[in-house]
Amino acid sequence: MNKHPKKGNKGNLKEYVVVAFVDDLEQAKEYETLLRLNDIPAVIREQLDGAAESKAVAIMVPEDFLDEAHVVIESQDAYDDLCDYTMDEEDLDFDSELLDDDEF
Repeated sequence: MNKHPKKGNKGNLKEYVVVAFVDDLEQAKEYETLLRLNDIPAVIREQLDGAAESKAVAIMVPEDFLDEAHVVIESQDAYDDLCDYTMDEEDLDFDSELLDDDEF
């Protein structure tokens, strides 16, 4: 049973919807790769933000994949946050005076 019809077929871009906006192309490519690794077709489109005169990068998926794409991206963001937190914990100095064995 095929979960998604015609995976990998970009089809008509009018059927694609924005799943996320990011500030840089590198992060957009990471999301695009992540989505494709999860069998979700994805494309990147740069858009000029008229008010700020800057570019925003949209990651787009077919509308049928929108909910699944949100879950994949949010899961990756939560994983990244956990890794960042873990890395911050490793930077702590556990040999500091707070853990002086003479006090016990």
